[in-house]
Amino acid sequence: MESITVDHLSTLYVKYQDDLRAVRDAQRAFLRDRGRAMKAQLDDYEAEITYLLLRDLRPEVVVEIGTFYGWSTMWILSALRDNGTGHLHSFDIVDNVVRNVPRELSAGRWTFTRGDIQQHPEKIPAEKTDYLFIDADHGARFARWYTENLFPAVPPRTPTSVHDVFHGRRPKPFGEGSVIVKWLADRNIDFLTPSTAKAPQVTEQLALVKKDLGLDEPVRDSDHNPMIFFTLP
Repeated sequence: MESITVDHLSTLYVKYQDDLRAVRDAQRAFLRDRGRAMKAQLDDYEAEITYLLLRDLRPEVVVEIGTFYGWSTMWILSALRDNGTGHLHSFDIVDNVVRNVPRELSAGRWTFTRGDIQQHPEKIPAEKTDYLFIDADHGARFARWYTENLFPAVPPRTPTSVHDVFHGRRPKPFGEGSVIVKWLADRNIDFLTPSTAKAPQVTEQLALVKKDLGLDEPVRDSDHNPMIFFTLP
């Protein structure tokens, strides 16, 4: 796949602008109608980058670890729907997501499994994974588990994103962010983050692209975007 860079993302915003506009409108309406029943976690940039990468990559199998109330799940499923192909396998220890994801998005393209995947890793279709999305336990122990057990099990060059890494210029010490950033550094793997605390130039450039395309009205009011995007070795 092409490197995940700001320039590449800018081209994807232009390429998929019409479909993205429709998804943004739908997500905004859903959030307005559901209110507190939907606790959205991803910032607009994180959600849109995820959607755009999935549109461009056209994965057949996406694995999502951590769903919470389903905001990221809906963005992922929207991309698979618009691609006309692909299946999402989601995992979490709570099932709030089941009450939120609309059937028109989930039918035929989503499998949700409730439980601790550390206890049942065999339930993850790791060897078939085309995109890996992680937003679950943010402790160092869980990060060590997935870097040592899950990363080696998925195919090489799998595009991956991990949430809650850069809440500041540096990851929180002794947490998930510190573990994954060190893991990447030890292997000389580059990553992209839209975190305004870590890399404000990323969102500044993408904001100009979105304004030119008329995509600058917020879906949700937030500028907290600590996710990282990278490709596994």
